[in-house]
Amino acid sequence: MTEDNSVAAEAPAAETGLWAKIKQELREWGATLAIVAPAFLLFTGLLYEQRVIPSESMVPTLEVGDRVAVAKFAFGYGRYSLPLSIGRYLPLGEGRFFPGTPERGDVVVFEHTHSDRVMIKRVVGLPGDTVQMINEALVINGQPVQAEFVRTVRYIPDRTNIIDTAHEWRETIGDKTWLTHRGLRGHAVDDTVLFIVPEGHMFLVGDNRNNSYDSRELSGHCPPVNGVVDRAGCPLRVAADDASIGFVPLDHLIGRADTVLMTFHRCKLQDDEPCRKRVWKGL
Repeated sequence: MTEDNSVAAEAPAAETGLWAKIKQELREWGATLAIVAPAFLLFTGLLYEQRVIPSESMVPTLEVGDRVAVAKFAFGYGRYSLPLSIGRYLPLGEGRFFPGTPERGDVVVFEHTHSDRVMIKRVVGLPGDTVQMINEALVINGQPVQAEFVRTVRYIPDRTNIIDTAHEWRETIGDKTWLTHRGLRGHAVDDTVLFIVPEGHMFLVGDNRNNSYDSRELSGHCPPVNGVVDRAGCPLRVAADDASIGFVPLDHLIGRADTVLMTFHRCKLQDDEPCRKRVWKGL
């Protein structure tokens, strides 16, 4: 009986000790989160954040599943550069602190002009520039962008079982160079009207010219006048979710995409074509 009483007396003490350890562990986790969470928000708000590529609009530069480091400080800070896209829900004004202007050829992350989607495209037109597509060639300020044919490649687009064919071209503006996919002659944006980029805006395109809904599409722009589009801010003629990005305001910038950190993309090139490096790759 004495032994039984001893066991019965020790059980509550053991339970109390376990509960004390649990509470201590929770306090330690709480203290850690209280330090880490603000530090994380500060880092992603001021320095770098990670974005995952959801579509093929930037192929072959970026593939679906690439995790990209975005430099938040590159162009200053505005409502759209706040962490977790919370700026769209706050009553903040337009404008940016420490504003900077992208260069032609920069890959930028931004808030869609007509919806709450976050997008990634390449800057090809700055305020005052003229931009036009002629026979699939990009023409800026009346001069065709330097372009060199690289190869024809067959690949399987993401979430499909079909084999697509694309012609890879290397485009160069200044000291920036990148690859593009072309090859769908007759596509509506292979030949466009003349765009004149308004003050405070950019003209953006995807590197996958075969499959990118970008500033070349008229649905997000004001109607052309005599074959020229040079205004922004007109009422949409389509639903916001169906509109292209049009001219993108500089205020909508989130940051500059600098590096592919890592990827979960599985190479699906055909004809024994080599797959390019997808880890820690500068843009």
